[in-house]
Amino acid sequence: MKQLLFFLGSVLLTGTAISVNAQVPADKALNLAVKQYKQMMTQVPDTLMPRTTNNLTGQLITSDTEWWTSGFYPGALWYLYEYSKDQSILKEARKRTNEVQKEQYNKTTHDLGFMMYCSYGNAYRLTKDPKDKQVLITSARTLSTRFNPVVGCIKSWDHGKWKYPVIIDNMMNLELLTWASKVTGDTSFAHIARTHANTTMQHHFRPDYSSYHVIGYDPATGAVVAKNTAQGFADSSAWARGQAWGLYGYTMMYRETKNAAYLEQAKKIANYIIPHLPADKVPYWDFDAPDIPHAKRDASAGAVMAAALLELSQYTRNQAYFQTAEQILQTLCSDEYLAKEGTNNHFILKHSVGHLPANSEVDVPLTYADYYFVEALLRYKKYSK
Repeated sequence: MKQLLFFLGSVLLTGTAISVNAQVPADKALNLAVKQYKQMMTQVPDTLMPRTTNNLTGQLITSDTEWWTSGFYPGALWYLYEYSKDQSILKEARKRTNEVQKEQYNKTTHDLGFMMYCSYGNAYRLTKDPKDKQVLITSARTLSTRFNPVVGCIKSWDHGKWKYPVIIDNMMNLELLTWASKVTGDTSFAHIARTHANTTMQHHFRPDYSSYHVIGYDPATGAVVAKNTAQGFADSSAWARGQAWGLYGYTMMYRETKNAAYLEQAKKIANYIIPHLPADKVPYWDFDAPDIPHAKRDASAGAVMAAALLELSQYTRNQAYFQTAEQILQTLCSDEYLAKEGTNNHFILKHSVGHLPANSEVDVPLTYADYYFVEALLRYKKYSK
């Protein structure tokens, strides 16, 4: 098979194309996404970001830039500009990215990777603007302040019943640190990322490679004191998006470090996830939800899984990973999940679940579902050539 160069999210890598008969209508879905977001651009107030839809009133719910999802709308715009070369989308991507700029100094959140790397990371990848680079470096320094070397992890929350909670989602914020280490030569960033990944690998996973959502640590000793969930069905259950974060996170860490242990971890997570997916491959919100097969589906978890499995397939040559991602995308591109133009408050996907135990963001569009769906479609187009 011929060698090709392709983008993996935000990084240029070399790999081998998988020869498939492309069945996902990627261009059709991406063209719809462009139309939806060009309409959304006219609806979202300045300084705010689209977040979701109120499932009772149907009204658009927005957030300020301090909310953890603030980077996904500008990030999706950069992806859609990359695909369409539409100058109006470029203008909106720059405008919305600049609105997130002040969060580079925000020490109260572990989510700076989501907030800053999805927005400014894609901006820098596509424009090479040195101002974007500096914002990202400052963001990495800020994120590093939440690392406790005794625990070996970045602290996730400053609230809740835990003294030092670490959630599986935090794996997604490590790419900002590995990037910063490469561009600055400061190895402390990469050290934090690797240490966090190693500690999480040790404590977050069960023998079957399903993941807990929250691990509570003693900040003084580093000892594990609690293994819980916050957004899943039960402490012992496999919350679907948590499984997706782990899969994506370790696949990304392998790309960034070439540490074979991370590749093995990603494969084991994938090998747990795939048999637990329903026939159409879009996961239930929790793999152990008691009302399966009537449980809510989570398109956001499916989109993250698809993006991760596509990348993992490039490192493993495992057709099952590619084909599962393809099946997820086929379903997400169906009328059941893909919004009609002009509907869904101009979000792209329907039927995601944010926090079902709190009855928050249940069976609604979510901004990060759109982001990872667009990313997965772009990866699919590159890998299926």
